[in-house]
Amino acid sequence: MWADDQQREPRTDEPDGPRRRATIHDVAHLAGVSRQTVSRAVNDKGEIDPATKERVLEAARLLDYRPSRFARGLVRKGAVTVGLVIPDLMNPFFPEVAAGVLEAAEQRGWQVVVWDSRTDDAREREALDVLSHQADAVVGYFKNQDDVLARHLGGVPLVLLERGPRQTRFAAVGIDAAAGLEQGIAHLVRAGHRRIGMLDGERLDAPGPRRSAFLAEVRRHGLPVDDGWIVRCPEHSVAGGEAGMERLLDARPALTAVFGFNDLIAVGAMRAARRRGRRIPDALAVMGFDGLSLGELVEPALTTLHLDKRQLGRLAVEQVARLRAGEEPLGGPDAWVIPELVVRGSA
Repeated sequence: MWADDQQREPRTDEPDGPRRRATIHDVAHLAGVSRQTVSRAVNDKGEIDPATKERVLEAARLLDYRPSRFARGLVRKGAVTVGLVIPDLMNPFFPEVAAGVLEAAEQRGWQVVVWDSRTDDAREREALDVLSHQADAVVGYFKNQDDVLARHLGGVPLVLLERGPRQTRFAAVGIDAAAGLEQGIAHLVRAGHRRIGMLDGERLDAPGPRRSAFLAEVRRHGLPVDDGWIVRCPEHSVAGGEAGMERLLDARPALTAVFGFNDLIAVGAMRAARRRGRRIPDALAVMGFDGLSLGELVEPALTTLHLDKRQLGRLAVEQVARLRAGEEPLGGPDAWVIPELVVRGSA
């Protein structure tokens, strides 16, 4: 449900800008010790050789290091707090992801603090600044690039949601859009569709995974595709889908099928098509992506690529547990959620 590929934000850690905040890894590297040794030294906990402690404290002073909750937690037992950053709590997709995080955290006796970034870059950075002191790990959706995230997190473990391989150096849980679109486009082609458009929710010019997968699949089937077959819908809502569908029908009136970036956009497409006199699915097939319960309530019911949204949240918490246990580095392997085609009346 999220646009993964983002444009790189200009660097602000040049000589005239703020320096990157030192992390426990920086101190450990400079002092030549482990993270746990740094944590014991700066928190004055546990047995540690006095000379080693002095070396660690000197490294921390030189780097102007301020320990995070994560660093303190390496030698402290107690309740773990996970910060969850969600871009839009009004969108029914994200509360389901949050429910998965809460369920998995509760099973471990952990606490969760939720922050609504409202898809705003500045609010994302504010969330990281706050959570770097209040949380032992952070899970969430972020538009800011890796260097910005690292600068504001200060070494707190981070798990990104809906980021794929080679898109980040942090641990991530991704959605296999290619596997989903392979199923979806094949279904439309089997039904005889040759002129398929897309309402894309990517907010930036760079193609995200869903658009890239859509383009790959329609080309693989030898179907016509150019910029005119894809309309951007920056507003991930029914209204956004309606507006996008109006533009798509104007640009490609011979269209016989449309794929929506998410279910809300797809439902909006159905409403706009009906106003144009297009019967669904006879004159126009519509397919969504997400598997929201809303899709079962519209008429005809929405064919969609269903995601286990709670599993997305649960996998993120599992990633946090492995990071805290030291089983994976901070750029550990990704976990994946694979969409499943659910055929209903709209396509």
